[in-house]
Amino acid sequence: MTVTTVAPGAPGAGPAEPTGELRLRLEARNGRSVVAGQFHSGALRMLRPLYPGDGARPAAQRTTEQAGQVLVTAINPGGGYLGGDRYVLGAELGADTSLLLTTQSATKVYRTPQGPARSSQQFRLEAGARLESVPDALIAYQAASYHQDTEVRMHPTASLALAETVTHGWAPDGTPFRFDEVSLRTRVHVGGRLAVSDNLLLRPDQGGTARLMLGGHSHLATLLVVDPRADDDAVQRLREELGVLLQPGSSGALLGITRLAVPGFVLRALTGSTQSAEAVLHRALDWMRREWHGQPPVDLRKY
Repeated sequence: MTVTTVAPGAPGAGPAEPTGELRLRLEARNGRSVVAGQFHSGALRMLRPLYPGDGARPAAQRTTEQAGQVLVTAINPGGGYLGGDRYVLGAELGADTSLLLTTQSATKVYRTPQGPARSSQQFRLEAGARLESVPDALIAYQAASYHQDTEVRMHPTASLALAETVTHGWAPDGTPFRFDEVSLRTRVHVGGRLAVSDNLLLRPDQGGTARLMLGGHSHLATLLVVDPRADDDAVQRLREELGVLLQPGSSGALLGITRLAVPGFVLRALTGSTQSAEAVLHRALDWMRREWHGQPPVDLRKY
């Protein structure tokens, strides 16, 4: 598994060794997805794997997938990302495994005068595998630059859901969007072919600043889904499910869903708070869990 996208010593590449690295390998054993292999170094670790779905329903009503999904929480003991930091996160999901991946807290990117903080994510999903990645928000503070590269290689029968929320941090003068740049690059290969290429680039000082940048909103939430069940009918039903969030007096979010060339979609939402962004993402995720997998709502236990 490739674990870096930047050659050591290249301009802005940061240290030769990652600031933090976490790699996982999942296998299916006795109806459960288990972390069969783990490697971590530096400022990136994981909490003990949990199975929150096991107690959600009586055993007689519990599906194999619900009981088998494992929750892994990645943690950064350092408390934030700094200039020149480089983080690596990788997971290999064996056939018929299911992983719910989250973080212990928000990812905070502080000033980066030494060059952008970088994160490289690589996920490999074998036949029937399922990944739900639901990290806490990414918060970029004044004079921060952050580059994230995500590479997914998945079997056509696998299921992928990548959630992400980006917002600005506090600045001394109270002005929003004082970070320099946030770049989120995602590539998804299905059956060995590039199927999805998504580039999200936020540069407040170029092309619109502060409140004009996101139409007066402070948070941008994204959910990228690739799944054999995500056809036109499913996308339409999800639009109806999310319609309640657009009613007067609700979250005040602006939503958009775009179908992909492969079975799947991208959901974007502009909101005014972390709670509103999470409400949109979790409502979509909970709908998929209920309709496609017979599972209860997302339960991100972080203790």
